[in-house]
Amino acid sequence: MAVTLEVTPTRKRRPLVVGHLDSPNISDTKLFRSLFFASQELSHMQPLRFILRRNSQSIIRKVKVLAAVFDELLRSHMVYSQSAQLCFEEMNIVMQRMKTLIEDCTRSSKLWLLLQIENVSFSFHELVADLSTVLDILPVNDFNLSEDAEDLILLLKKQCSDSIQFVDPRDDDLRRKVTDTIDGIKHQIVPDQSKLIGIFNDLGLLDSASLIEEIQRLEDETHDQIDERSRIAAASLIGLVRYANCVLYGPSTPSPHPDFRRHKSLSEANIPADFRCPITLELMRDPVVVSMGQTYDRESIDLWIKSGHNTCPKTGQVLKHTNLIPNSALKNLIVMWCRDQKIPFEIYGDGGVGSSTPCTEAVEFTRMMVSFLIDKLISVAEPNAVVFELRALAKSDSVARACIAEAGAIPKLVRYLGSDSPSLQINAVTAILNLSILEQNKTRIMETDGALNGVIEVLRSGATWEAKANAAATLFSLASISTYKRRLGRKVRVVSGLVDLAKQGPTSSKRDAFVAILNLAAERENVGRFVEAGVVQAAGDAFRELPEEAVSVVEAIVRKGGLMAVSAAFGLIRQLGEMMREGGDTTKESAAATLVTMCRKGGSELVAEMATIPGIERVIWEMIGTGTARGGRKAASLMRYLRRWAAGDTYETAATETQSIVVPTPSRIFNPVL
Repeated sequence: MAVTLEVTPTRKRRPLVVGHLDSPNISDTKLFRSLFFASQELSHMQPLRFILRRNSQSIIRKVKVLAAVFDELLRSHMVYSQSAQLCFEEMNIVMQRMKTLIEDCTRSSKLWLLLQIENVSFSFHELVADLSTVLDILPVNDFNLSEDAEDLILLLKKQCSDSIQFVDPRDDDLRRKVTDTIDGIKHQIVPDQSKLIGIFNDLGLLDSASLIEEIQRLEDETHDQIDERSRIAAASLIGLVRYANCVLYGPSTPSPHPDFRRHKSLSEANIPADFRCPITLELMRDPVVVSMGQTYDRESIDLWIKSGHNTCPKTGQVLKHTNLIPNSALKNLIVMWCRDQKIPFEIYGDGGVGSSTPCTEAVEFTRMMVSFLIDKLISVAEPNAVVFELRALAKSDSVARACIAEAGAIPKLVRYLGSDSPSLQINAVTAILNLSILEQNKTRIMETDGALNGVIEVLRSGATWEAKANAAATLFSLASISTYKRRLGRKVRVVSGLVDLAKQGPTSSKRDAFVAILNLAAERENVGRFVEAGVVQAAGDAFRELPEEAVSVVEAIVRKGGLMAVSAAFGLIRQLGEMMREGGDTTKESAAATLVTMCRKGGSELVAEMATIPGIERVIWEMIGTGTARGGRKAASLMRYLRRWAAGDTYETAATETQSIVVPTPSRIFNPVL
C-alpha cells in the first residue's frame, strides 16, 4: 500500500473552513466520545519498530495527552460553543489522518519507506503542525478544565509549537547504506554479505519469508508509481531484495504440493467487453486507435491492414490513413484489471508493465543472482531447490529471462527433463517454458542439443499431467515463430503427444493441448497430420468441457484442411449447431464459421445434414439479429446455403462469401507459474 505523502511548505495553517462539512452531524456527547475513542485507539498503537520509530512515538505521546483531556471533557457533560465544536471536528480529522499515516507505514515496504524517509518524516511533522494550529484557536478557557488538564494542554501546545521536522540519524544512516550498496552495483561491485545481513536485520527482515513479503510489497509500489524515476528506484530495491534472499538464505525449497495455477488463465477470467479486441474478441495486449476512432489490438489490426483491407473492421468506413495510435489510457485500465484478477500483464510482452529502458542496478542484481544460482546448480547434490529458484526467477520479467539464458542455464535445465523426480521434472520444464516467453530465447532452446526432444518426451510420458501440460505450453510458445511451427508440425511425436493430451488429460491440460494444436494448425501442411491423429474427434468430445478452445480447433482444421478434414468433421455438424445456440460469442462465431466452410467445401450433402438440426433456422436468425458483426455475416451465409438447398439447387461448392475476413483464434498467453 502506498504511503500518503503530503509534501507542502512547513507552516502553521488555520483549520480548513470546510473541514466540518466532512464530519458527521453528531451531538456534542457523541463527538467527544468519538474523539475519546480515536485518541484511545491512537495512544494504544505500537510505534513503528524499525524505521520512523521516533516520528511515530512523538505523535503517539502527544495523542496520549489529548486522551486524558478528552476523558475529562467527556465526563463534564457541558455544552460548547460552535467554534469549539468546529475545533473538535478538525481535531478529529487530524487524528484520523495520524492513524491512517501510521497504518500506511506499517503496511508499506520498509525499503521504500527508507528511500522516502524525508517525505514521510515531513508528513508526520505536518500533522503535528496541524494539531498545533487547532490547539492555538481552541477556546480552552471556556471548558472549565482542572488545573492539571490545563497544564497538559499548555504543555502539548508548547511541544507542538516547538516541533521541527527531523529524520532519525539511525534511519538516515541505514538509508545511506542501502543507496551505497545499490550505487556499488552500477560498478559491478558484489555486495558484502555481512553488510547485507546488517541492513536487513536493521529493517527487521530476518528470514526468507519476510524478504519474499518485502518483494511483494515493492512490486505493489512499482504498480502504484506514475513516474519512471520512481519505478526505476522500486526495481532497484526489488533486485537488491531478490539477490539478498538468494545469497543469504539459499534457493527456496519448493512445496511438496505447489500451487502451479495460482494465477488465473485468460479462459477462466470474465474479460470486460471494452477490453476485448473487436476482431478476435480476446483481451487486448497492445490497444491502438485507428483513424476512425475505433480501438483494436495492434497485432489483429496489423494483420487486417496487411491483408489488403482499407476499411475499419467495426464500422466498415474507409480509413483516412493506416497510422495506429497507442491507447495508453485503455492499456493502463487493462493492466489494473489484470492485477485485480491475478493475471500478470507482463507476460503479454517482453517489456513488462510500464517498462522502457531496463534499470541498470536491477539488471546487475539479476546477473549476480543468476551467476550464484548457476554455480550452485553445478555444485549441489540435490538440484531441485536451485531449479525451482531459476523457474521462479524466469517468471519475474524479461531481464531475468535474458540473464538466465545468457548464463548458459538452458543446457543445464535440459538434463533434468528426464528426471525420475516428478517435482524436479516439473520445475525444469516450467523453467524452460518461462524462458521461452522471451523471443530470442526460443532460438536458444531450439538450438540447444536435447532441449526439444526433452520437452517432447515430457509431453508424451511426463510423470504428471502438470508436466505434460507445461510441455505443451512450451511447444505453443516455440511455435510462435513460423519456421519452428513447420518444424514442430513435422514431428509425429509432437502431433500424437498433443492429441493424446487433448483426449486424456484433465481440463487444464486439455486446454493447453488444444491451444498448442491451434497454433500449429495455422500451418497448412500440419493439418493433415493432426486429422490422421484424431484431433477432430478429440475436439468434438471436448465441446461441452472446453467449448471455445475445442470449436476453434475444429474451425482451424476444417478451414486449413481439405476434404479429408471436412469428412472427419461431418459427425460434428449437429454439435456445431448446438454450439451456435448455447455457446458464448466467440464459440458461436467459430461454430458458424466452421459450418460455412464445410458447406462451401462439402456441397449439398453437408447442407442437407445441417438442415436436419432442430430449430437451426431460428438459431441462425437470432445470430443474424443479435450476434457479433462477424457472427452475423457467417450466419447470413449459412441462411443462403439453406435457402439454395431448399430451392433444389445442386452444387458441389458454393463460394458465397467474397469478402476476406480475418479469422480469430483464441490468443493464449501461458502464465508463467511459480
